[in-house]
Amino acid sequence: MNISKKKLFICITKSNWGGAQKYVFDIATNTPRDQFDTTVILGGNGDLKKKLEEAGVKTILLNNSQRDVNLMKDLNLFFELIILFNKEKPDVVHLNSSKMGIVGALAIFILNLYFKLTAKNHKIKTVFTALGWAFNEDRSLISKTVIKMLSVFTVMLCNKAISVSKTTKKQIGEPFSKKFVVIKLGLREIELISKDSARENLSEKMRQINPRITVSLSKNPIWVGTISELHTTKGLSYAIEAISKIKSNVIFVIIGEGEKRKELEELIVKLGIANKVCLLGHTDRASTYLKAFDIFTLSSITEALPYVLLEAGYASLSVVTSNVGGIPEIVENNKTGILVSPRNSEEIKNSIEYLIKNPQKSKVFGDSLKEKVTKDFTQKKMLEKTFSLYKK
Repeated sequence: MNISKKKLFICITKSNWGGAQKYVFDIATNTPRDQFDTTVILGGNGDLKKKLEEAGVKTILLNNSQRDVNLMKDLNLFFELIILFNKEKPDVVHLNSSKMGIVGALAIFILNLYFKLTAKNHKIKTVFTALGWAFNEDRSLISKTVIKMLSVFTVMLCNKAISVSKTTKKQIGEPFSKKFVVIKLGLREIELISKDSARENLSEKMRQINPRITVSLSKNPIWVGTISELHTTKGLSYAIEAISKIKSNVIFVIIGEGEKRKELEELIVKLGIANKVCLLGHTDRASTYLKAFDIFTLSSITEALPYVLLEAGYASLSVVTSNVGGIPEIVENNKTGILVSPRNSEEIKNSIEYLIKNPQKSKVFGDSLKEKVTKDFTQKKMLEKTFSLYKK
């Protein structure tokens, strides 16, 4: 018996390469092709679009999709989605990110009303994934209130919502959290190159970008590293301040790019640590270099459930990370890593120094985190639970 494929649209605001984009990529490239005709709808010509096209996944580029609030652009995006969804008539639309969530959910709600009033035999099912709430970011009270109301509205308009952590579900509040299914992120197997090769490759890049770090590299330092967007929510300034206070021979490698580069560069110069901190910028397949690090940091102010901590765990790294959002669902303090208060450079410094002075403990943390990640955060579980929502 032939069963027709469901037309699936997976939508995301931006096509840069971050946690949300990895999530979309993993789902889009693994949807059963005998059951779904999958297309990713996105804004920008970033790495996500390139990777999807290389993997043979169809993409449609939006002209008006952007992260920042712009009423004219957002209104244009709304009508752009209305026209697209009406023309293509997908069966399921999976919305990702706050902006795409509210605009996409509203567009589909209105279209479904139109289909019903005009007796068209079609209804679009909407699934929304909360990969983090924008109302947790540093904003005014009014902005946070408005954003939370819009987030609740998004959830109300959708048929089903996915939360990547228990904490993210709780943050939306009752009774709206009842619409959520908790489906934790799952890690695909990643290729890791050896410590020596990773350090050789990264050292060469650092010398080209920041010649002042050459002397520090020659002294066999402790490597502290992170993979992160250069964004306010990542709290990188606190990690940089922590490094400036550490007396041991360390270097801090930050892999990633973003809007806060200039501010972070100025902070590094102000603190006089250009010889031990390097903003490496965007690096293809950044996770393959994780073995270069002795200690991994994630100093975020807000998070849902970060992929990068799962990747650090897979690499058996000891981690120092903020006690926010869903992070404690990955890292148990003093068992699989060290949790610190957000915005606290002193705690970050003390934790890094503790791991430097206690290398055996650091190894135990890294091994324990790998065991937890490989057991509890599998891609297979994530995909199976997600695809089951599309079918219901």
